[in-house]
Amino acid sequence: MRTLTPQQALLLSILAAVTTIALKTGAWWLTGSVGYLSDALESIVNLVGATFALAMVSYARVPADEGHPYGHGKAEYFSAALEGAMIFVAALAIFFFAFERLLHPKPLTHLGIGTVLSVAASLINFAVARVLLQVGRAHRSLALEADSRHLMTDVWTTAGVVVGVGLASVTGQGWLDPAVAMAVALNILREGWHLMNRSVGGLMDRAQDADDVARIEAVLHELAPPYCRFANLKTRVSGPLRFAHVDLLLPGSWSVARAHALADEIEEAVRERTGTRLTTHIEPIEGRGPGDVTPPT
Repeated sequence: MRTLTPQQALLLSILAAVTTIALKTGAWWLTGSVGYLSDALESIVNLVGATFALAMVSYARVPADEGHPYGHGKAEYFSAALEGAMIFVAALAIFFFAFERLLHPKPLTHLGIGTVLSVAASLINFAVARVLLQVGRAHRSLALEADSRHLMTDVWTTAGVVVGVGLASVTGQGWLDPAVAMAVALNILREGWHLMNRSVGGLMDRAQDADDVARIEAVLHELAPPYCRFANLKTRVSGPLRFAHVDLLLPGSWSVARAHALADEIEEAVRERTGTRLTTHIEPIEGRGPGDVTPPT
């Protein structure tokens, strides 16, 4: 099956969020459960997050220009940060409604159809989360991966709410419903912190993962001819974009044209095989320390 583009996957997420908001709001309206209300509030966060992510993912893929020579990839981190902030707001709202229900308990009604609606919404979120994760990994999109992980958190949240509502109904202990809602709030606070932490890490120019660095090094080792080597490899991630810089140590007797041709070959190979935009800095290998290889005369 053809892989969706990031924009198409996020449009699917927006459609799913609108559908699940309707289903979960219906479940809350029928049952009066603050657990189901907390679930509906989190789906509103999903809708806002997916909509903003669509805007940021589209902007992140705008080609580099004079004002942004390294592209606009970091725009995706703003999406993850906003979704994290929205999660904090939703958690506070859930705590408010749950505490009010603890003080003023109300009986739960129509639990059967309310539970069916909530479970249906959870199944939709599960399916969309799997799609988002697959597309996010294929396109190296933090915004899609963040949206996917949030939707999976929503799935587990719904499962917890259904259990809590069921226990409250079976045992007659109405306090279990708001108690579960508070546990839901704590759970999504954890997810919000995780998203905020990842967005800050991206804005701080984190290095590529060890596996990605190893792939770059493998290409360099393969293409570097005898009596040449590389040093000082540095990498960074900018949303879906990957950058790297390396010193290419060559014999001082080489002509500029020969050195430039090798650098171009290596940069192109790294880009094609790893998706990383490599910049090389050419230096003479002589005098680089006792470990350097001296070219033949």
